[in-house]
Amino acid sequence: MKPPLFEYLRPNTLEEAIAARSAHDYSAVLAGGQSLIPTMNFRIANPTVLIDISRIESLKNLSVEDDQIIIGAMVRQRAVELNNSIYKANPLVRETLEHVAHVPIRSRGTVVGSLAHADAAAELPALLIASGGSVVVQSASGSRIVEANSLFKFHMTTTLSHDEIITEVRIPSLKSDSGWAFQEFTRRHGDYAIAGVAVILNLASTGECTSISLAACGIAQRAVRLEESETLLKGTSLDVNSIKDAALAAKDLVTTADDTHASNEFRRHVLATLLQRAIIQAKSRAGKGW
Repeated sequence: MKPPLFEYLRPNTLEEAIAARSAHDYSAVLAGGQSLIPTMNFRIANPTVLIDISRIESLKNLSVEDDQIIIGAMVRQRAVELNNSIYKANPLVRETLEHVAHVPIRSRGTVVGSLAHADAAAELPALLIASGGSVVVQSASGSRIVEANSLFKFHMTTTLSHDEIITEVRIPSLKSDSGWAFQEFTRRHGDYAIAGVAVILNLASTGECTSISLAACGIAQRAVRLEESETLLKGTSLDVNSIKDAALAAKDLVTTADDTHASNEFRRHVLATLLQRAIIQAKSRAGKGW
């Protein structure tokens, strides 16, 4: 299939892009196009105006500033994945990106584009939630920061207004003694996750878990934070029984119905297994640097 007719705009500045977005109720922003174009071809998305932001230089910033990673809306996933400064600031970013699709897709697709697409089974929303990250959005009314937990509404839908553009994503750097892990289960490498888990944790010198952040994708209508599991694990030594209890609690968040990829019960099993493995891996990395 091919998309219905649309008007194509290619602004040179962010101000022009914002003006175009504000002037058209049914517009879409084109960056890498790896998520948007397929949905247009299947007529899931039917914008009347396509705003190509590839010429806007101000959206190509990739840097580490004030203990956070700044990724502009036109920065390709592969560029982030291979950047050693980004890895040193937060190795979970690279580990997560290695699970996203395939190298040709990551060489074209953007980090912001994946977040804006908000696929419930995509890896990057889970990364952003686990990291406590945020996005900067702009419109004709000005700019604002949207925290990860408030960005995703449900499958392929964010909480942003139709006239807003995500200009950058901000991901906090990890503490040097943090442990981290991302694990997922797919039918084939590069497929969307049947279930995926992102973990960040810190341990006291006594081995007690002082902080932990858990997020999952593929199990509900949006990427979700596993808050009950976090509560069960904080203050423990992350022993086998504590981890098992946290994994069992996480099962209750699996709301995805049976589909052609997996049953609800299978997703529950996969999530619990992945969560246990990821926590153990993150614990083994804590305090060792990278």
